[in-house]
Amino acid sequence: MTDVSFPTGTALEVAPRLLGAVFRVGEVAVRLTEVEAYGGEGQDPGSHAYRGRTARNASLFAAPGTLYVYLSYGIHRCVNVACGEEGEASGVLLRAGEIVAGIDLARARRPTANSDAELARGPGRLGTALGIELSDDGAASDTPPFSLVLPTGPVGPIVEGPRVGVAGVAGTIAFPYRFALEADPTVSAYRPAVTRRRR
Repeated sequence: MTDVSFPTGTALEVAPRLLGAVFRVGEVAVRLTEVEAYGGEGQDPGSHAYRGRTARNASLFAAPGTLYVYLSYGIHRCVNVACGEEGEASGVLLRAGEIVAGIDLARARRPTANSDAELARGPGRLGTALGIELSDDGAASDTPPFSLVLPTGPVGPIVEGPRVGVAGVAGTIAFPYRFALEADPTVSAYRPAVTRRRR
């Protein structure tokens, strides 16, 4: 089952609407303060769905509200939420947030965090603090132990900018597909993509 109230549309439309939402995984919940939009097949070179559907990215093509979980750099479990029409890949990466429930468990999972603001600052840290597992890929965001509650009112000024570590195309500026709550201490630091030369 997926949440019938989950907003649908393009990732660029849905992403800012998730700011201020509370995403819960069991005992730990995070108020989302930073997200990134990723388009679909043939649309967005930064998206895992750019070259089409595979066994790895199938959850991005699922119903809105479906979780797409993947491993980044072989260690970080990152979580996205599909938002396009079923069969048309589009998703929002949950980049950062403030832990609002289960903070002791989040601290135990992130013992190297220097402050509570750092517990879920960045997509890998967010996944760790929430206890996200690769086996959660394909789960519905409204089915226990998961829940996703959207904000009911204004959440404050929203800033837009380029995605972290994702380059533009053919020398253009990076896509401005990152959304965050202005001046929130849990928002991650911006790092531009690094161009690597082949040897």
